[in-house]
Amino acid sequence: MAHELMVALGERSYPVMIGAGLIDGCPALAALAAGRQVAVVTNDVVAPLYGPRLERWLRPASAEFIEIVLPDGERHKGWPSLERVFDALLAGRFDRRCLVVALGGGVIGDLAGFAAAVYQRGVEFVQVPTTLLAQVDSSVGGKTAINHPGGKNMIGSFHQPRLVITDVATLATLPPRELSAGLAEMLKHGAIRDPAYLAQLERDCERLMACDAAALGAAIVRSCEIKAEVVAADEREGGVRATLNFGHTFGHAIEAGLGFGTWLHGEAVGAGMVMAADLSRRLGMLDSGSFERLRAAIAAVRLPVAGPVWDPGRYLELMAVDKKAEQGIPKFVLLAGLGQALVRSVPEPELRATLEECVQ
Repeated sequence: MAHELMVALGERSYPVMIGAGLIDGCPALAALAAGRQVAVVTNDVVAPLYGPRLERWLRPASAEFIEIVLPDGERHKGWPSLERVFDALLAGRFDRRCLVVALGGGVIGDLAGFAAAVYQRGVEFVQVPTTLLAQVDSSVGGKTAINHPGGKNMIGSFHQPRLVITDVATLATLPPRELSAGLAEMLKHGAIRDPAYLAQLERDCERLMACDAAALGAAIVRSCEIKAEVVAADEREGGVRATLNFGHTFGHAIEAGLGFGTWLHGEAVGAGMVMAADLSRRLGMLDSGSFERLRAAIAAVRLPVAGPVWDPGRYLELMAVDKKAEQGIPKFVLLAGLGQALVRSVPEPELRATLEECVQ
């Protein structure tokens, strides 16, 4: 039986359904698709695994059905892939009542969501995330975007889905590296908002790494609850939602500097969280015990705990285009304690010290 929670946004509220086997049939999605043109956007890795299973029951429910298969990988999250989506929708004469279904990880969810946000000035879409990272983070909240050579997710829009369908059974085909990347975002949720949840993740680390269905299912539900709470309180990141970017200012710099796709997003965030926690400690906000505990938890799920060896100036240059930056000056999500996150600018000497210390 699926667990259902709501992202409470007034008339834009929507359910997040979490369970096993939802790709093989979901009445809520069938109802949304009924009598409409439906375009499933996916990639060449996910399509053979789950595309036919989704199509088997979604095609009969829809007036017209197409599948748009894009190349896999973060490096393809840009204009050429976006144009391929538009080309297919226009070739099929998809109208403003059409429904876009994003089937895949965070790259597909972000790109398909952005296509839906701007096609004919906005059409409805559904998220069907198939990676752990997408299930616990990027599929919930309505952030859609593509990358630019100058920065990650710099071109995008807030566009909420109508429905999120999280089939936890898809994680059985997830490579270990992708599993670890998803655990980065889950650890982030505990670190910024729920120390008890962080402790749960620490206790269940071995079961999570072994893809234990019960442990993963419970953790996915809690992460989605946290994400839904934050989004409901601050849909457009004017306040508390910015704390969800803990580790991301450093992490996005790593992704852009190495070339998108060299490190997975969760890997860059893992190192970025250690760097942000180190900076918090240097500023006298976070005690050493909490820093070491968080660093150990990140290492335990086989994530990097240090960034690439670059001159601090290189990091500063890359972080100047972060979305939280103001007039080129980056701001950081820091910890005043586990579960206590805030956003602020920092003195450059302490920042440089972190950039010199937390590299490998």
